[in-house]
Amino acid sequence: MTSELPLAAVAFHQRVSRDAVPADDDGWELEASVREPERFAAIFDRYFGQVHSYVARRLGSDVADDLAAETFLIAFRQRARFDRRNGVVRAWLYGIATNLIRRHRRDEVRAWRAAAKLPLPVPAATHEDRVAAQVTAQGASPELAAALAKLNAKDREVLLLVALGQLTYGEVAAALGIAYGTVCSRLSRARRVVREAVTNPAEDPA
Repeated sequence: MTSELPLAAVAFHQRVSRDAVPADDDGWELEASVREPERFAAIFDRYFGQVHSYVARRLGSDVADDLAAETFLIAFRQRARFDRRNGVVRAWLYGIATNLIRRHRRDEVRAWRAAAKLPLPVPAATHEDRVAAQVTAQGASPELAAALAKLNAKDREVLLLVALGQLTYGEVAAALGIAYGTVCSRLSRARRVVREAVTNPAEDPA
């Protein structure tokens, strides 16, 4: 690996990195990759699949191939800007991916609105389980799809980072560059809209 990610990485070719390190050392590994570019492979191997899955469940697998590759290309080029004292690598990567997803916001909302017209059943689960299991337009129940399309874009972004990305509130705050309290308030609003759309409130006291 020299000035760019290898073609194998861009093509989503996953391999086992011999110098893979524990997730706790991600920040050290990323900083080391500034001097030794080949060490970025450990970050790629650990997180590409997660980022790809997140993008795919929001925009579809066709778009995910390109956006996930672009996410890591940007991360590689900007790795010298990362400060492990002020951020978490995973959150940083999801932040880059989220910025790229924003370019497709209209397409995403249109897909959810279309899915809202399909006669699909609502599964028996909590509102967050529904979001995580059925968030793509291809699988979303009509109620969930309509709720996601109706959400404020910023609230939806936080909800999906938590439900699909499995990020902590602190990681979401870091990924989006917002305050922890803002994450909580946006998530609370999003949950309320989704819960009202897909769950009988009497059956979901949370």
